[in-house]
Amino acid sequence: MIALGKYSNLEILRDTSVGLFLGDEEGNDVLLPNKYVPEEFEIGDFINVFCYLDHEERIVATTLEPFVMVDQFQLLEVAEVNDFGAFMDWGLEKHLLVPFREQRNKMQEGQWYVVHCYLDEKTNRLVASNKLDKFLSNDLLTVKVLDEVDLVVTRFTDLGWEVIVNNQHKGLVYANEVFKKVAVGDKLKGYIKHIRPDNKIDVALQPIGYQSLEPAANLIYEKLLAHGGKLNLHDKSDPEDIKRQLQMSKKTFKKGIGALYKERKIEIKSDSIHLIE
Repeated sequence: MIALGKYSNLEILRDTSVGLFLGDEEGNDVLLPNKYVPEEFEIGDFINVFCYLDHEERIVATTLEPFVMVDQFQLLEVAEVNDFGAFMDWGLEKHLLVPFREQRNKMQEGQWYVVHCYLDEKTNRLVASNKLDKFLSNDLLTVKVLDEVDLVVTRFTDLGWEVIVNNQHKGLVYANEVFKKVAVGDKLKGYIKHIRPDNKIDVALQPIGYQSLEPAANLIYEKLLAHGGKLNLHDKSDPEDIKRQLQMSKKTFKKGIGALYKERKIEIKSDSIHLIE
């Protein structure tokens, strides 16, 4: 099937002066221009291509890899702003339009924004929107507490970082629970910490509960190996020192060294921790 904004595995039907015509099982065909034709091919071969509308509004195939596909969120740069809206660089020859009505605030050339790519049913064109909430819903959640999830960071608020959860839901990572550098557009792994009665989702960037012991212990162990078997940290260390050196909270650090101590891998001294030979 030839679908706009997605990859399609299509059969090479014929070779022409302008490129290869590719077809699907339903009898539809699309042009792969000469500039994208592979050096070696045979009629009947299948090729994986991305389909979108070219400058003349015709469906065309390309072997270029777009930065975003339909129904996805992605951080993109504004390449140009004109009377129609903002045009985002998404890795293809024709830029991706964000109409003015789909901009939360007026977009500026050279700036980066998280957008959602979608197929406009009225025009049958691929466009993007910076009004992300309209594409997210927490009415019917597909996640539960402790689940590992995929996150896209969208913006910073007074409470913390707003994130997109599994490309479907809206979540929040509280600012005082972030122990590493985070920026808009980052794609991270997260963990569902709490779901409120109104279906608002609290997300953590570290595994929760007993799940956090092994990763924290491993990270501390690796840091010890990298620093000659000694770290000038201990259970009385300032939380900021721990955060700066290990990107974790003091609570997680204490759990980690506790796990290593039980496994007799470290010795805890008054001013440091040491690997046991």
